[in-house]
Amino acid sequence: MDKEQLPHGLEKDTNPQEIPSPSISRRKVLKALGMGGALLAGSAALRPGLVFADNPDSSGNSDAAALSGGNQARSVLHVPNVKTLLELPKGQLKDGVKVHVGGYYSDGDGGAKPVRWAASSTKADNGGTVHAPTGTGQQPGRWETVHNGVADFRWFGLFGADKNADAALDAMVNDASIHRIEAHTDLNFAKRHIFHRSGVEIDFHGHTVTTEGIELNTRDNPFGAVLFFQGTATGETQTVTLSTDLAEGTDVLEVANASAFQVEDWWHVQVKNLPQGSTQRELDYLLKVTEIIDGTHIRVNYKLGWAIASGRQVTYRKMAPVFRCNVRNMRFVGIAVPPNGSTNQRPFDTWDQIGSNPVAYEFAVECDVSGIRATKVFWPVIMRRYCSHYVTERCELINPEERDWGGTGYLTQQINVLYGHVRDCNTSNARHLNDFTCAAYCLVENCHGDGDDYGPFVTHGQFEHDLVYIGNSGLLSFANSGTTWGDSAKRITVKKHIASRIVANKRLTDLTLEDCHAVIKEGLSNSGSIWVNVDGLNMRGCTAKAMITLSKGSSRSKRKNILDSCGFGMLKGYEIARPIRKGTESVGYTPINGDLLIQNCEFYNVEEVNIGSINRLTLINTWFKGLPQTQGIINIGSREIVISGGGLIDCGFVLTGAWDKTNRDGTNPEHKTDQSITIGGGAVFSGTNGEKAFLKSIDPTNVIRWSLGDYTSKPSDPDTAHFHIQGGRHQFKAVGSSYIGGKYVILESSFSRDQYFFMTSCIEQNVIRALLPAETERVKHTEGNMIL
Repeated sequence: MDKEQLPHGLEKDTNPQEIPSPSISRRKVLKALGMGGALLAGSAALRPGLVFADNPDSSGNSDAAALSGGNQARSVLHVPNVKTLLELPKGQLKDGVKVHVGGYYSDGDGGAKPVRWAASSTKADNGGTVHAPTGTGQQPGRWETVHNGVADFRWFGLFGADKNADAALDAMVNDASIHRIEAHTDLNFAKRHIFHRSGVEIDFHGHTVTTEGIELNTRDNPFGAVLFFQGTATGETQTVTLSTDLAEGTDVLEVANASAFQVEDWWHVQVKNLPQGSTQRELDYLLKVTEIIDGTHIRVNYKLGWAIASGRQVTYRKMAPVFRCNVRNMRFVGIAVPPNGSTNQRPFDTWDQIGSNPVAYEFAVECDVSGIRATKVFWPVIMRRYCSHYVTERCELINPEERDWGGTGYLTQQINVLYGHVRDCNTSNARHLNDFTCAAYCLVENCHGDGDDYGPFVTHGQFEHDLVYIGNSGLLSFANSGTTWGDSAKRITVKKHIASRIVANKRLTDLTLEDCHAVIKEGLSNSGSIWVNVDGLNMRGCTAKAMITLSKGSSRSKRKNILDSCGFGMLKGYEIARPIRKGTESVGYTPINGDLLIQNCEFYNVEEVNIGSINRLTLINTWFKGLPQTQGIINIGSREIVISGGGLIDCGFVLTGAWDKTNRDGTNPEHKTDQSITIGGGAVFSGTNGEKAFLKSIDPTNVIRWSLGDYTSKPSDPDTAHFHIQGGRHQFKAVGSSYIGGKYVILESSFSRDQYFFMTSCIEQNVIRALLPAETERVKHTEGNMIL
C-alpha cells in the first residue's frame, strides 16, 4: 500500500461492523499538525481503546479497528497541546475520533488528556473538558475529554495561582460524570461557589489555595466559602401540634399525615422555640425516615435528647441533601482584613464581607473534610449546619484574621449536627477549634489548641447532648452563650484533657470529667480553674492548679454528684461552692441545694475559701491542706457536713449557717437554717490555721448539731482550738474522739434552753480545758473521758 494513501475504505462509507471508528487521512492530519504532529508507535499514554492508528498489523487487520476497543494498536495520533488540537481541520473530522493531547501548553506539562470528537455536540467551551475548534462559533462539533470520572485542574490550563480557577471548578463540579477533582498545583479562586450536587471529592494534594481578588461576601455570612455544598428544599412541609409528650430517648415522632413520608426520605424537623429564647429549640435536625409506624407516626434515625411536651408545634420540611461531597488536602491562605479593634462594630460597611474561608456545608450527609491547613481566614475554616454522619480530620487553623467578631476565627463551627467525628485537628491563636451548637452524638478526639484564651472547645448551650471529647487539649467552655440559645446541655463526657480553664457552670446536666487537668497560663484570667454545674456532676482523677468552683443552674439529673480522686489548688477569696449572693440566680451562679460526695480528693494551698452552699456535703478520705505560710480557712454553709476519714492539715472549717432559698441575698439572719456536722472514720485534724480553730462557729444566729466520733484532733500549738463555739445555739455530742494538745473554746450561753454539750469516751492529752463551761444538766464533759 502506498504510504500516502488511506487504508482501504476509510474515505468512503463503510460497514461500521467492519471498521468501527471512522477517521481522517494521515496526509491531511500531518499537514494540519506539521512535522511536530508525529504518530507515536506503541504509545503508553493511552489505552488501546483511545488511540488513533492507521497501519495494519502483520495479520492484515487495520489498526483503525483498535479504536473500537481492540488491543492491536501500534501507533497513536498524538498532538502536543490544546492549541494544536483546536487547529485540526474541522471539516475532515469524523464523529468519535479520539486523540491524545500531550499537554495543555506544551507536551508533557501535566495537562495531558484523551479527547473524542463529538460531531453533534453544542456544549459550551469551558477550556478543559469541552473544546470548540478554532472558528467553530455556534456550530456543532466539540472535542470532549474522555475520562473515568477523575478530572484535573491542569486540563484547563491551570498551573498556578496566576489565573483564577473558578470557571474550571464550576465546569468540573457541575459535570455529573465527574466524581473526583484533583489539583496538582497552587490555585487562586475569586468567586464564592454554591453547589447542590452529590458524590464528588476534591483533592488539592497539599497545594495552596489563595483567594486574591475574591468577590465580596454577603453580610454576616459564614457560608460564603469558596466551596459551599448545600442541599435544597423540595417544597413539601407539614406542621403538627403534639397531642402527647415526646419522651427523651424516643425515636418515634408524631406527624400530621404519615403518607407524605417515605423510608429513607430526609426531613428538617424543628420544634417551635421556647418563649425564653428565640433559638431555644430542643429538636432542630436533618433526620432520615427509617419506618412508617402508622398514619401519624414515623421512626427517624435519632433518639431525642430532651423531652418535648404536648402542645408544642413541630414543623417538617422535606429536603434533598447533598451526599458524599468531600474536600481533601488543601493549604488555604485567606485575605487580610483590617482589625476591628475589638469594638464589635464594623470599621466600615463591607468590613466583614472581605475575608474568605474554604469550605461550608448545609443540609449535607456523609460529607467529610480532611487535611486542610489554613491561615488568615475570617469565618470558620469548615462551616456546617444541618449536617449528619461526617468526619473532619487532620485540619489546622493558625492565626486567623479575626477572633473577636462573633463567628470568626473558628476551625470548625457545627450547628444542628448529628453523628459528627472531629479528630486529629489543631489550632493556634484561634477563637474556637471545635464549636457545637445544638449538636448531638458527636465525638472529638486528639485535637489540640494553643494560644487558647478564646476557648478551643465550646458548646453554645442550644440543648446539645451526648457529646464526647477524648485526648484533647485547650480551654473548654460548655453551654455558656446565653439564654437566647437556652444555656442548656446534657451528657457531655470529657476524658484525658489538658486545659487552661474548664467552664461548664450553666445548665449543664450529667457532665463527666475524667482525667482532666486545668493548668495555669500566665496572663489568662482565672486560668487553672474548673467551674462546673452540680447537676449529675461526675469528676474522676481531675486536677485544677488554682481553683474549683461549683454552682447549680439546673436540677434535671437522676444521678449522684461525685468528685473522686481529684486534686485542687485554692486561691484566696474564691469559692469551692457558690455562696448566697444577690442577683446571682438570674445568671446561673446559684447556690447548690443538692448533695455532693467528695472522696479520695485533696484541696491544697487553702488560704480563705468558701463552701457557701451544698445541701449535704459528704467528705470521704478527703484532705484540706492550708497554705503553709498563712494557714487555711474554709467558710462552710452546707446544711449537713459529713466527714469520714481524711481531714484537715493547717486548715479549719468556719461554720456560717446553712443557706435558705427564702434568703436571696444572705442579709436576713432570720432565714438562716440549721446546720449539722458529723465527723468520724478515723479523720485527722493537725497543724494550725488563721482562725486558730479546726471547727469554729461564732455567729450568734447559728443553730448547729455536732456529732463527733472516731477522729483525732492534734493542733501544733496550744493556742489552736479543737472546736471554738461562741454564739448561737448548739447540740454538741463527742463520743470516742481523741484530742491531743490545743484547747477547747466554748461559750456557756451557746447551750441554753433545749441545747446541750456532751463529751464521753474521749481521750484527751494535754488539752487546755479552761474555756469549757461549767457542767450542768445540759453540759457534761468530764465523766467517762480519759483525761491525761
